[in-house]
Amino acid sequence: MNVSLWVLQIVLAGMFAMSGITKSTQPRRKLLGKLRWVEDYSAGTVRFIGIVELLGAIGLVVPAATGIVPVLTPLAATGLAVVMALATNTHRRRREPSAIAFTAVLFAVAVVIAWGRFGPYSL
Repeated sequence: MNVSLWVLQIVLAGMFAMSGITKSTQPRRKLLGKLRWVEDYSAGTVRFIGIVELLGAIGLVVPAATGIVPVLTPLAATGLAVVMALATNTHRRRREPSAIAFTAVLFAVAVVIAWGRFGPYSL
């Protein structure tokens, strides 16, 4: 199970790193073409979400891999689960069922990582 958690951590970190870099570096008007929900939020909020996702991605891997404050790994997973719960609410409000399904999967993976790293497979 430890190996499975590491795989999930790395995959989820990769996804959130790509998403976070995109949201924190691209101008809002360019993001509107790919991410329709951006029209509901200010450029600063979108950039903040991107930075949170990027920090969460780093937190999923670096603390556990280095052994420096490894409790940050399940905290990062919990934080990303909260971000995905909020994202699901945004997509529900906008009536975007495919986006809800995708964010629900990311939420579930983050919860599994948090459960595993807080509980039986803590580092």
